[in-house]
Amino acid sequence: MSTIHPTAIVSPGAQIAAGVEIGPNVIIGEHVTIGAGTKIYANAYLTGYTTIGCNNEIHMGAIIGHEPQDLGFSKDTVSFVEIGDNNIFREYVTIHRGTKPETKTVVGNNNFLMGSSHLAHNVTIGNNVIIANFACLAGYVTAGDRAFVSGGVMVHQFVTIGRLAMLSGNGRFSRDIPPFLVALERNRVEGLNLVGLRRAGLSQEAIREIKNAYKILYLSGYGKKKAIEALDAAGFTSPEAAEFTAFVKCAKRPLVMHVGRGIIVGDE
Repeated sequence: MSTIHPTAIVSPGAQIAAGVEIGPNVIIGEHVTIGAGTKIYANAYLTGYTTIGCNNEIHMGAIIGHEPQDLGFSKDTVSFVEIGDNNIFREYVTIHRGTKPETKTVVGNNNFLMGSSHLAHNVTIGNNVIIANFACLAGYVTAGDRAFVSGGVMVHQFVTIGRLAMLSGNGRFSRDIPPFLVALERNRVEGLNLVGLRRAGLSQEAIREIKNAYKILYLSGYGKKKAIEALDAAGFTSPEAAEFTAFVKCAKRPLVMHVGRGIIVGDE
């Protein structure tokens, strides 16, 4: 049985599973679905066509499923937010629904969004992602599994953040960030996220190959086309090196840059 505080406003059309806890002054709209074991703290606002899985924590003042901040958005648009299981959304997190009809913002499982972080419309977050306080991901950003977005980071629309990448605090990013790297400042990259790779259990061989792939892309002096040729010819055997190479090949935006000796390398 669910526990609903008497001051909460829950639409009769909302679907609330067993074991959900709804705190004081929470507002839940008619098209919201909430899975078992989810806890919703005071003053949270859940609206739109929003589906929330099991065992999530939604803390005070969080807003999930509200209209996107897009001047082209039509208020009669039917769009969605889909959230998996075991996520934590701390105070004043905001997650907006898709901006085009039938599109969605997606959050996977076991993610931790810290206070006042923001996911704009059509963002896609994988699993085990951490987004720290006041970080903002603009529309259509994708963040791979185990990415770490530090406090105050601003990510431009359509950027893709690779798996196990780490974005350092207060960075500004308008370029794609390959997996396994540390990105910082304005579209810079500076080495591998070695702590994250070891914690994720990557083998020493995989880490060695990722280091070599990084050197080819960023320290060889090649442009992107020649770097891809060199990556293909390197004979890497680990899935992680293949993942790095595939990301570089498929990137739709320019990649973050390595800055050494005052010269930008690894770019087109």
